[in-house]
Amino acid sequence: MKNLSLLFLTLVLCFSSTINGQVNKVTVEKVGDKWTMFRNGEPYYIKGVGGQTELDKAVEIGANSIRTWGLDQLGEGILDEAHERGLTVMVGLWVGQERQGFDYNDEVAVKKQFERFKRAVEQYKDHPAILLWGVGNEVDLFYSNLKVWDAIQDIAAMIHEIDPNHPTATVTAGLDSEEVSLVKEKAPDIDIYGVNTYGGLDGVTTQMRNAGWDGPYIIAEWGVDGHWEVDKTDFGIAVEQTSHQKANSFNERYTLIENDSLYCLGSYAFLWGAKQEHTSTWYGLFTPDGESGEAVDVIQRRWGTEPENRAPVLKTIKLNGKAPLESVYITAGDLAEVAIDVSDPDDDKMKFIWSVVAESTDKKAGGDAEKAPPTIPGTIKSNKGDKAIIRAPMEEGQYRVFVFARDGQGQAGTANIPFYVLPRPKEAEQARSVEFKSVELDIPARK
Repeated sequence: MKNLSLLFLTLVLCFSSTINGQVNKVTVEKVGDKWTMFRNGEPYYIKGVGGQTELDKAVEIGANSIRTWGLDQLGEGILDEAHERGLTVMVGLWVGQERQGFDYNDEVAVKKQFERFKRAVEQYKDHPAILLWGVGNEVDLFYSNLKVWDAIQDIAAMIHEIDPNHPTATVTAGLDSEEVSLVKEKAPDIDIYGVNTYGGLDGVTTQMRNAGWDGPYIIAEWGVDGHWEVDKTDFGIAVEQTSHQKANSFNERYTLIENDSLYCLGSYAFLWGAKQEHTSTWYGLFTPDGESGEAVDVIQRRWGTEPENRAPVLKTIKLNGKAPLESVYITAGDLAEVAIDVSDPDDDKMKFIWSVVAESTDKKAGGDAEKAPPTIPGTIKSNKGDKAIIRAPMEEGQYRVFVFARDGQGQAGTANIPFYVLPRPKEAEQARSVEFKSVELDIPARK
């Protein structure tokens, strides 16, 4: 009886292991004029989010895939977590970048990188959550050594040899005909071209064809206007969109993605999470405290369902009656009024969080980690809901006023407006430091 029990347990474990370890074969094929991704023989269009947080929310809004960028993210069990929720994963292999100090003339370093990726592919290739391998992300950003494409080809060829069940992609920063030609000529084992693009998304299809890429592609990152694409104040600060303006951008750009049904296999909305990149709110679809914004509602609608509760709609922000591009200057220590145009489509009661933050001095390229700038204490003098009175910091320089309009349901509208603090004139400081007030005294007459 004991032996029978052990045999039964062994069979159960083997069966469970087979189910959990089932390889889901992914192919990319051209049928007629149309490129299509197939997963286990069924057409699979990528409705993806770039990031590995808030997975339940991703499922709720209709996502079917997530994207990672490096092997360190796999160590957090993300493949299992995604598979449990029915999500696939574009597994990123972070290929060393010249701008970060990687030297492709260093054969030892290149081989070491190759071997590390080979071990990872051997380890994870049969995981049922894997959709495709992302070999490198924006290696073309600020580079000159073309040997990086040789390295990408070697890695892609290795993947095809070890893992015949999943395609390969590489991702460039925007779209440049030279990079398209290099990928096509030097990395023929790349199956899918990936593009990270924001304001330039409307030209991708035409540029791709003109550059000679006649294969399938994905939009590997897309979303709001990039900080390098927007207008600046006359004191040099890039103006961030309000959460409502961002939502409009997502809606318009998803239409562009859907319109190329012949070559585009889908996309990954960026960023599914929050991070400090230029500001704390520029790219994240969530606030630093984990609240989703109006753009998430837009994506959910485009993927077929209506949100149960909708985020606040924050349209505009003004400081002393001026819009961001009117370049607001305030003298140090002076008071100023900031106001927003905001509403909640579900009439939820909103809570407003205001802050004054120094402009970041740690701005980097390609999404590299940045330090958050300090919040200036004592600058919010009154919070009147959709209006606030601030006192300008005493130190000259660039700042932003941030506001979060929270609906108490896990969603928020966001905005910020830049301003420049001018030094306070000495005479004004002196006048401010000594104040005289008239006082009426009732002094009885002397007798």
